[in-house]
Amino acid sequence: MANPILHLLCGKIASGKSTLAKALSAEHSVILLTEDQWLSRLYPEQICSVTDYVRLARQLRNVTGPLVIDLLKAGVTVVLDFPANTPADRQWLRSLADDAQANHCLHFIDIDDDTCRARLHRRNERGEHDFAATDAEFDLITSYFQPPNEQEGLDVVVHRM
Repeated sequence: MANPILHLLCGKIASGKSTLAKALSAEHSVILLTEDQWLSRLYPEQICSVTDYVRLARQLRNVTGPLVIDLLKAGVTVVLDFPANTPADRQWLRSLADDAQANHCLHFIDIDDDTCRARLHRRNERGEHDFAATDAEFDLITSYFQPPNEQEGLDVVVHRM
């Protein structure tokens, strides 16, 4: 049986998480699950605030968590484009790999706020993303962001894109 890996993404809004997730998926020919894609299709026009996102993302976890565990147990490597931006998020995501007795790799994209905000503006102008965050939403969500630390015991790869 293959030795599957759960690839996790950590980074601020518009840091390049989804771009990196797509690249990892293509490079390794593995499954990519993208939270924003699932949310936009399952709950169209229902996410109008950060509060809506948090509530519906939690519901989505109840479905995707067991799916990810099953895929990993079947020997399938998964790139999970769900934000691993707080210790609690990372703990839940890490538990998926642990429950499946699979390895994990946290890809931390270390980019400054100004670069992310500029990328967000370009992305919004182009309509390239399932959700267009405002500057106020960027500030609010970024205020919750916590980079990973050694005490979390994660296998971290740092990217500066």
